Amino acid sequence: MSPAAGRLKFDLPAHLEAGSPAEARGTTRDAVRMMVAYRGDQRLVHSTFALIATFLEPDDLLVINTSATLPAALAGVDAGSGRAVVVHLSTLLDGDSWVVEPRVPSGGASRRWPADAGPPPARILLGEDGASLELEGPYRGSDRLWVGRLRLPRPTRSWLAVHGAPIRYGYVERPFPLSAYQNVYATEPGSAEMPSAGRPFTPDLLTRLVAKGVGITPLVLHTGVASLEADELPYPERVRVPPSTARRVNAARRHGGRVVAVGTTTVRALETAFDPVAGRVGAFDGWTDLVVTPDRGVAVVDGLLTGWHEPEASHLLMLEAIAGRSLLETSYAASLAGGYLWHEFGDVHLILP
Repeated sequence: MSPAAGRLKFDLPAHLEAGSPAEARGTTRDAVRMMVAYRGDQRLVHSTFALIATFLEPDDLLVINTSATLPAALAGVDAGSGRAVVVHLSTLLDGDSWVVEPRVPSGGASRRWPADAGPPPARILLGEDGASLELEGPYRGSDRLWVGRLRLPRPTRSWLAVHGAPIRYGYVERPFPLSAYQNVYATEPGSAEMPSAGRPFTPDLLTRLVAKGVGITPLVLHTGVASLEADELPYPERVRVPPSTARRVNAARRHGGRVVAVGTTTVRALETAFDPVAGRVGAFDGWTDLVVTPDRGVAVVDGLLTGWHEPEASHLLMLEAIAGRSLLETSYAASLAGGYLWHEFGDVHLILP
């Protein structure tokens, strides 16, 4: 299926783009709005995320992605012309080789590299300590992603902590610290962009869910850049589903509990780890190129907590596979009419059977 096949058609008004975190808007992470959509009877319930426990049952299992966000946006200059360039690190391939997205500075953020500007520079200088990036060629035939080799004077993570910043798109009103782009349960740095469906969780809310009997179990999927201007399917990402998580997912399915994925990244990881012959999830450590579409469907996931996705986002194919076309259309129409906020700092959508 092509990226645009069957895509929902709607316009996203600029005033619905969340330009700052909930905390900067004078509230708390878990006070964002939440629409609950039930596939069985096509019912919609408008609520807030702080009340998510009322929509979950004991023996339900939440699966979370504990990947932490990297300061993956780098300011640089073309080694030849001195022209300013922004680089978004996306996916670590091996050693110092990365998938990267060169971009053009635009205000305090950046925009996609113009098609009429020719290829990005082969060598980009990063800071004044001798750091640089050498582009080796397009990644998998992409016209925006490249394979690049980082040349840094010290280990990558320590260098990024000083010189990198969170990836910021034009709708975000000002720079925010990396902590604003981290889920409270994030443990393993590796994502270019925050797996943002989990952002509204707080330690107190997680405690209340566990006290109710709702299970919580982790996996890791390191997300790459998902440029909002691009109409394309996801490319391979690094996944690890621990044996303990596989066991808990299989147990929940056997005993009638609902498996609810926190974020589209978690769906991709779980469905990758599913063995159709054995009929169960197994431990997995490797790369996934799986694209979940309505034609493929889902084998593991019963529900999904997610944000609101742009009309060009490939995530909508996955949402349709879980919710069904009718409920997805109804939910998005109600979201637009009701003024729900979009993007990583916005409101959320809980899809249940």
